Amino acid sequence: MKAVILAGGLGTRLSEETHLKPKPMVEVGGKPILWHILKIYSYFGINEFIICCGYKGYLIKEYFANYFLHTSDVTFHMDKDNYMEVHERKSEPWKVTLVDTGEMSNTGGRLGRVRPYLDGSSFCFTYGDGLADVDVGALIGHHQNHGRQATLTAVQPPGRYGALHLDGDAVSQFQEKPDGDNAWINGGFFVLEPEALDRIAGDATSWEGDVLPQLAAASQLSAYRHKGFWQPMDTLRDRTRLEELWANGQAPWKLW
Repeated sequence: MKAVILAGGLGTRLSEETHLKPKPMVEVGGKPILWHILKIYSYFGINEFIICCGYKGYLIKEYFANYFLHTSDVTFHMDKDNYMEVHERKSEPWKVTLVDTGEMSNTGGRLGRVRPYLDGSSFCFTYGDGLADVDVGALIGHHQNHGRQATLTAVQPPGRYGALHLDGDAVSQFQEKPDGDNAWINGGFFVLEPEALDRIAGDATSWEGDVLPQLAAASQLSAYRHKGFWQPMDTLRDRTRLEELWANGQAPWKLW
């Protein structure tokens, strides 16, 4: 099974980092968040990826083109036509296809552009800026059992602000990290049938605004409920949290 990763957006809410690089290349623990996402899928045996590039996509291409340079010790033999010797190759069992899906294409449009690289069978699809400890094997099984064109991972995000419990004017309890409002939201980590892509009209199509509502209305959208860790990297605050979890050895998404 292949996995398609959206990696072409502008990432304007994380402009401190994304004015220099695409958001999936922003690092957590010294590795691009895109690398972490691929490692999650690889843990479950999915090693063939299609990356939907757009904004500053050449930086993603450069990273994979020079993967050993980024991840291994090397010796440059300047006296032998600048030959590069790689020591202790830290390779991955991956096949990565990088596709230019347009600078300003919408999410559905980007997915539509990579259809020629799919093989007509079920595939995974997710955003290039979110991490989770999703059981991808169970997710795929859920999709196969329900027989719909699309399955999304439904999550319940925590609240962002401390919650006050009031008794009149007195604060009876303060909760620093409260649960959210118990609403289920789209957490990415989709499994799709090729027929779901028939609803993509062109580059301007929004996956969330156009395609998902159509699939839901046609009873072709299933939800896999994930109650574990899930964290998007929308802001610098989000990145800082992910960085702290990794640095402290408490990264729930590190399944490998």
